[in-house]
This record gives sequence, structure tokens and C-alpha cells, in this order.
Amino acid sequence: MLILDVLSPLLLLSILLPGYGCRAADIPEDTTSEFSVRLYHRLQAAGGQDNIIFSPLSVAVALGMVELGARGASLEEIRQAVGFSHLLPGVEFSLLQNLTTALTDDDTHYVIRFANSLFLQEGVTFNPEFLHLMKKYFRADVETVDFSESSAVADQINNWVENHTESKIRALLSAEDFSSVTRLTLVNAVYFRGSWKNQFRPENTRTFSFSKDDGSEVQTLMMYQQGDFYYGEFSDGSQEAGGVYQVLEMPYEGEDMSMMIVLPRQEVPLASLEPIIKAPLLEEWANNVKRQKVEVYLPRFKVEQKIDLRNTLQDLGIKNIFTNDADLSAMTDGKDLYIGKAVQKAYLEVTEEGAEGAVGSGMIALTRTLVLYPQVMADHPFFFVIRNRRTGVYLCECKYKRISRVMSGRLLYITVHVHLFVCAC
Repeated sequence: MLILDVLSPLLLLSILLPGYGCRAADIPEDTTSEFSVRLYHRLQAAGGQDNIIFSPLSVAVALGMVELGARGASLEEIRQAVGFSHLLPGVEFSLLQNLTTALTDDDTHYVIRFANSLFLQEGVTFNPEFLHLMKKYFRADVETVDFSESSAVADQINNWVENHTESKIRALLSAEDFSSVTRLTLVNAVYFRGSWKNQFRPENTRTFSFSKDDGSEVQTLMMYQQGDFYYGEFSDGSQEAGGVYQVLEMPYEGEDMSMMIVLPRQEVPLASLEPIIKAPLLEEWANNVKRQKVEVYLPRFKVEQKIDLRNTLQDLGIKNIFTNDADLSAMTDGKDLYIGKAVQKAYLEVTEEGAEGAVGSGMIALTRTLVLYPQVMADHPFFFVIRNRRTGVYLCECKYKRISRVMSGRLLYITVHVHLFVCAC
């Protein structure tokens, strides 16, 4: 989910927004995918050796909500960066609306929930058209609060967030995030849960060594199964990516959603593979993996990260909204609002099947006398995306390099939030 906070000399706008999950059929194929990959590379450059997890859709929706209140250069920079500049003005809002609607289809085998809410300062007049469009395109509820009662407001918004994320995001905000100058908080939450189509048997999970890029090892729980998955081996014909690498796509129930894992060879650092990741290559992987029997070793893991997106968005060309020249006059009269901070928080948990299971002890032998099927051994850093296979849109992108602790959990969850603070100088 995403939070955006906006302040003027006397005004704070905080906004919390959702995660990214699937591309509507009428969104041009290269629009959100290009934006997703550009975001990843910017975050990767700033993230160093750490894990990365983020939701491109979250950022796109958050920016869409800001764009509703933007004019002039503030609006045009957002449209250019996200990839909407070739569309007629305003069409992108319908596309985002169609996108979130498609993801929440009741006929799907997975669960994706989007929720948006506007918390407005009592007694302050906002542009009725802005509020109308927020309801129309983002189905945002509207509540009035007194931000001078900062502790009570923080509790109210945190309860809303917790209720809309299956309690996965708690204590998101504190009283210090609000003051008497706060005027608007937009809150958006996204929750995803999916069960593997081919579930891992908990009794096959064993303690394994996970090798980091620096050569050190850490013990983790490794899930195992042999099953039918989408698999391929690729090479760009050079040594830039370390030669041949593996791509494994594991669908969730219903096969609309899947996790696509990209794994370099054991001796090749993930950093050698990352530079070649481009939107057309992601499409090539998705189109060329073939269904076959594969042996899969995948860590049971949890990734949680909070990312400051301000510098990243500025690197992508969205600069005006972070300056005194910002024009957010469609939100309320005057041009004294600007964005002070943009933060996204993502949470992802991957387990065997969605139910607690006994975990065995001991080791699985790595050497075999006969390998009948391709073997994907994710015991070293890898890259993955969770995407909608029907539409091609990415719910999240992740670089998994560091194991912080062994997890015993349930199902797969993704919750994302982004803070954008618009603050006074």
C-alpha cells in the first residue's frame, strides 16, 4: 500500500496507496512494464547488496492519485515518466480503474483487495471535482478528521490499514506524522494472497545452505518438489549475464497469477545478470518458457522493505511535484502544495502451500547419480516477479540476496504502501 503526505506552509497531504498486480488489456504493452523495469534499476543502483521488493503498480496508482490534483509541469512529468504521455489527457485514469477492477474479479482463484480512503481536515474546502474523480476512478471513501488530534488520527488510519491488509501492516503511522497543518491524507491498501497450483509438501522442507554473493553461507529452510512448471534456459550470447541462466514460472491456483524466477548459475553473482533485465526481455522469458517437469528447490522466506522513493522518482524525471514550483491546484485552491516524501513498504511471505506444516531436519543430498529433469536450485541470489499471466502486469518485483531469518508461515502475502509527504519548507 502507499502513503502520500503533502504539505504546504499550512498544509500536509498524506497518501497511502496499493500494490501492482495485472495489466488491463487496453493498456499499451510497453507502458507499465517499461516503468516497472526503470524503477527496479534505479532501486537496484541505490540498494547495493540488500534485498529489494517493491510494487510498480503501487507507485503507478499513487502517482495517478497525485496526477488527479496536478496541473502544468507537475502533471506532464508524471505522465511522461509512467508512460502515459502518448495517451489523450485523462485516459490513464480509466486505464488504472480498469486495471484494478480486472484484478479483483470474483471469478479468480486468488485474492486481491484494493481499498482507498481520503481523510480530510474538518472545515477545509477541497475541490469538489477532485473528490468526485477520486471516488470515480479509485473508489475512495471520504472521512473528516481533526489532524490536530494526531494520536487519535494515527490510530484511526492505522486501524483502517490493518483491517484492509489482513493485519499484515500494523502501526503504519504515528502521531508525529500529523500536526495542526495537516489537511489531507489519502490512504490506499492492497492485499494479495495466492496458493501454489502445485503445492510443496511440508515434510519435504529441509535445512539448507544458502550461498551469498560474497561466498558466505547461511542456513535456511528449503522447500522441494518435482512438478510440471514453465521452464526455459536463456543466454544473451555474451558473458554479461554469466552465460546460460534459468527462468522458472510457477503458477498460483487458476494460473492467472504466477511467480517467475530468474536464476544465474551458482558461480555467477546476481549483479552480473541484472544489467540485462529489460521490459522486452521479461516479455521474451514469459513467451518462451515451456511446460515440463522440473525439480524445484526454493527457500521458504519472508521479505519486508520500506523504500524512500523520492530520489528514485526524481531520477525518473518526476521532479516538479517535489519543489516549490509544484502545481497541485486541482486539489484545493492555490499553488502552495508540493510533495515532500515518497515511501513504499512491501511485505512478501512465501511458504509451501498455505497451511502450517511440520518441518523436517537434516540435509538433502545435492549430488545425484542421475538427473532426469531440469533442476532449479535457488540456493543463491535470484530475481523474481509476481505477475498476471493473462495480462502481463507485474504485481511486484524482487531481488532476493540476503536471508535474515528462517520463516514458518502461511501462503503468499503481498502488502505495499507508499508514503508521499507534501511538506512546508
